[in-house]
Amino acid sequence: MLQRGRFCLFAESGLTYSAATIELIQRSTVIDMLGLLTLNYPKLQSWIAQPARFTAQDFARLRASGITIFHPAVGFTDGNVYDASLRDITGWNEFIACHSSDFLRIDSTAHLQQAKASGRLGIVIGQQNSLHFRTLEDVDRFYQLGQRVSQLTYDDNAIGGGSTDPRNVGLTAYGAQIVERMNRLGMAVDVSHCSDRTTLDAIEASSKPVLVTHSNCRSLVPGSRRCKTDEAIRKIASTGGVMGITGVRPFVTAKEPTTIENVLDHYDHVAKLVGVEHLGVGSDIGLDGYDALPEPVRKMLHANYKASYGFREKDDIEGLNHPKRTYDLTEGLIRRGYSDADITLILGGNFQRALTKIWSAPGEAKAA
Repeated sequence: MLQRGRFCLFAESGLTYSAATIELIQRSTVIDMLGLLTLNYPKLQSWIAQPARFTAQDFARLRASGITIFHPAVGFTDGNVYDASLRDITGWNEFIACHSSDFLRIDSTAHLQQAKASGRLGIVIGQQNSLHFRTLEDVDRFYQLGQRVSQLTYDDNAIGGGSTDPRNVGLTAYGAQIVERMNRLGMAVDVSHCSDRTTLDAIEASSKPVLVTHSNCRSLVPGSRRCKTDEAIRKIASTGGVMGITGVRPFVTAKEPTTIENVLDHYDHVAKLVGVEHLGVGSDIGLDGYDALPEPVRKMLHANYKASYGFREKDDIEGLNHPKRTYDLTEGLIRRGYSDADITLILGGNFQRALTKIWSAPGEAKAA
């Protein structure tokens, strides 16, 4: 349905998007490097425990989002983190195996290319904490199970410091060994929740690109330790790394009103600071966002978050709080004057390039 150069791509929603936006998303491998299938964890756990509960309608909603590859990592911090992480990754493997016509586990650079062509949705298996790496051999074991990304810390741990700890702990000697083993195997080092010192130390220790899968710019949200400093962003870029921008309200701006334009300001800041080649998407939300969740689930999530995150009455941002938000983001990037080539890089090309270098075996990175 054509409406003044805009198309109603999804009749049930009534949302309209420009032909340019639709074409860009249709031709791009869109990667959300912290994209949850849902933040409704009871529902997600029911899908994992009984994969048959995930229906064709559920898949259709995910596919209509425009996202090609999801990285649905969570972070376990309490209790037996090793066992919890093992159950999580085993559950994802079983879920993907039960829905192999719909999902593809992204293990390699070849899979990054195959997901779009095959019509399946890609799942990058990762963790938002590396406490399950009790020994260096554990890195090997979880790599063999399919884990390809690991955030070094959520809180302070044996590897280094978490962003919410005021002591600003650096990477430990053991942490440096973990980074070296991840580099050797081809597992991406993620520093999204790391302290400032651990972030910089990890970049220095890594021989491969380092990722910030989901964070924003502290220059635009002063005082937020969850956001990255300009120094860290420059150093991430110097490794060939990429930073995924989130749409979580308190990490976008500390004051109201908060709009999609504030999110776009973070894209602009990184682009001006280090170049568009180091920008990506790391929404840090589920398909429907936070605010539409059943209230008991939303309260449960908030109970697990640190007060320093500064959550307010709303968690989502209007315009980015629905399953088609990738289209709104793309329209915003067009509005800000980004070229088609740049938008294709932001939507997934940059993360695809960085992951290709990280996952390549020794001697293959240049060819990739």
